[in-house]
Amino acid sequence: MIADVLICRRNRQFSPILKFNTRNYYLIVLKKCCMLTKADIEQYFIAEKNAALLFLILGAAAVLIAVVFFIFLKFPIYKGAAWSLIILGTLQMGMGYTIYARSDKQRIDTVYAYDMNPGKLKAEEFPRIKKAIKGITVFLALEFVLLAAGILLIWANRLFFVNMQPGGSAFWVGIGVVFIIQSLVLSGTGYLAYKRGKEYTVKLQHFISKP
Repeated sequence: MIADVLICRRNRQFSPILKFNTRNYYLIVLKKCCMLTKADIEQYFIAEKNAALLFLILGAAAVLIAVVFFIFLKFPIYKGAAWSLIILGTLQMGMGYTIYARSDKQRIDTVYAYDMNPGKLKAEEFPRIKKAIKGITVFLALEFVLLAAGILLIWANRLFFVNMQPGGSAFWVGIGVVFIIQSLVLSGTGYLAYKRGKEYTVKLQHFISKP
């Protein structure tokens, strides 16, 4: 059927029956795409929990690498990298653990509300996910700021890379390198969380708007 629609569109020939069937087909597809099920809720919170666990692991790895830099690699560039890794890694661990610890309870409560108290999804879950998406948007903006700061730090100390000439600080170069790497990694995970949240929000909004 889809192939027939494409062929007719190319030839600009639409029969009334084909138009009617095509319209019904798209309505069915749209309804299926927007329909919220308990499986959708389960999948969303499980994916959120897995992403939080990954966030936690990445933060712990960053702190571990920083400790190695402090103990075994005492050059200024590694010292700068170590300090930024510890700060950013600790923040990652805190955020990851917070989301990971609450995901199961949120999943159970939301699935229960889906069957027993749908009004709770409109009163509590929908505002919560809207607020969460705004938070992710701010998070992504901060990651771009972090990326810009890393690039600026490396540019300001670019003489460090030119035959190690004086005038460039290895310490700040180390910080800049970590800022760039961390911003790219974190913005990737943040974008996936944003995309996942938007899809869940569309389905949730469709569910709560039903009479």
